[in-house]
Amino acid sequence: MTEPTVAPTAESAVARSGRRLPGGVTRNLGLVIALVLICLVGFITAGGRFASVDNMMTILRLAAIVGVVSIGQTFVITAGGIDLSVGSMLGLATVWATTGANQYYANQTTWLLMVAVALVVGVAGGLLNGIMVAYGKIAPFMATLAMMVAAKGLAEWIANRQTQIVKVRGFETFFSANPLGIPMLVWIFAVVAAAGWVVYNRTTFGRRTVAIGGNLEASRLAGIKTNRHLVLLYALCGLTVGIAAVMMMGRTMAGTSTHGTLYEMDSIAAVVVGGTLLTGGRGTIFGTVIGVLIFTTLTNIFTQNNLPTSVQEITKGIIIVGAVLLQLRIAQRAKA
Repeated sequence: MTEPTVAPTAESAVARSGRRLPGGVTRNLGLVIALVLICLVGFITAGGRFASVDNMMTILRLAAIVGVVSIGQTFVITAGGIDLSVGSMLGLATVWATTGANQYYANQTTWLLMVAVALVVGVAGGLLNGIMVAYGKIAPFMATLAMMVAAKGLAEWIANRQTQIVKVRGFETFFSANPLGIPMLVWIFAVVAAAGWVVYNRTTFGRRTVAIGGNLEASRLAGIKTNRHLVLLYALCGLTVGIAAVMMMGRTMAGTSTHGTLYEMDSIAAVVVGGTLLTGGRGTIFGTVIGVLIFTTLTNIFTQNNLPTSVQEITKGIIIVGAVLLQLRIAQRAKA
């Protein structure tokens, strides 16, 4: 007798999430204004060096890889989870894809073999995370922390703590291309961000992700297969990690266990600053993209002005704390 009462509650939560456009637009507009102001500071302090086209492309290229990881992280955090293994899994994917055997067969067949290996490693890691969280009932923090440590160790073991140089000509040629004067990494980031936006905002999968983050039990009673959905969410995050690993190999022409170091922190910071609630139930792909650009632009400005890395980290920490406090204030207003 209780299911008909609870089911509409979950469905109405999904419906309400789609009617929050004005608030979402306001938050995104605030982020855009913040990014513009940061760029203005960069122009004032660094002048033409900051405003040059080459520097803009540098910012976008540096934002691309962590940006792709952050897209997957947005889905997971919106559903009330978290993935601390993205950085280590990225390193593992680059190492596995650039082993001597894989490069040999890639030279004999096609460089897409390396891409496929990286994607499979990323998705496999995501599936394991999802199974531990959904069916093993392990807290996302602990499950992905265990995966982070294991992936790091496996990557070091496979590579024997050495850097594996990519020697596949087709792979290098593809990633050295600049269609319309824009680096290939930026194009890939744009495609992944656009695809992520469509999946999040225009599909049942996205609406169910928001519903699960808002109320897991009500979503289950409404008929959503929550366990399967959680597994798919972590697999999706793993897919973005695999794509980012391919991009990292394309940028550095190497595979190493140190690739992706601290990407878990960078991606979570970008997602939170972008407006996705750490408690789940609300997220924004557009906000995540702007969050990534904010941090990358700040780093670029600090570099242009020869400021120490310690100042950079302190500034990032202040921004993250400010974003979390703002989220808490919004949550308190919503309850009131």
